[in-house]
Amino acid sequence: MSGITYVRGDATVPSVKGVKLIVHVCNDIGGWGKGFVLALSRRWPEPEAAYRAWHRDRAHNDFGLGATQFVQVEKYVWVANLIGQRGTRTGSKGVPVRYEAIDAGLAHVATKAAALDASAVHMPRIGCGLAGGNWSRVEPLIMRRLAERGVAVTVYDHGE
Repeated sequence: MSGITYVRGDATVPSVKGVKLIVHVCNDIGGWGKGFVLALSRRWPEPEAAYRAWHRDRAHNDFGLGATQFVQVEKYVWVANLIGQRGTRTGSKGVPVRYEAIDAGLAHVATKAAALDASAVHMPRIGCGLAGGNWSRVEPLIMRRLAERGVAVTVYDHGE
């Protein structure tokens, strides 16, 4: 049993009842403009505005790898801005994804999902698009931090 449900569709439109928590990975340099964030911004302005303000005030808050910001966008929908990638480009230190940061962020997500009594956590294949990560390394983190703790997880693959 995987503990994760995989579906085709748009992770910004989870079709279940109850409180929904949408998780995605952000970079640690304040960039918002490519990938899944575009879908979020088309639906709600709040996650981008909150992320930019969080980054702008980073000298006075917890902004950084592994941190997670929770933004309520509808009565029953929250978005988790999880800082899980270093920069935005592949360079001498490899791809931007930071698995340990995703792991730490998912621990925050598990706590928030429980506090909200969320019906499920929804996400694209976090860390595996522009961040350059491998799902074979991300999936076990989701299993350990969420699915094995009884948090329902739905992963969305966009497109046909």
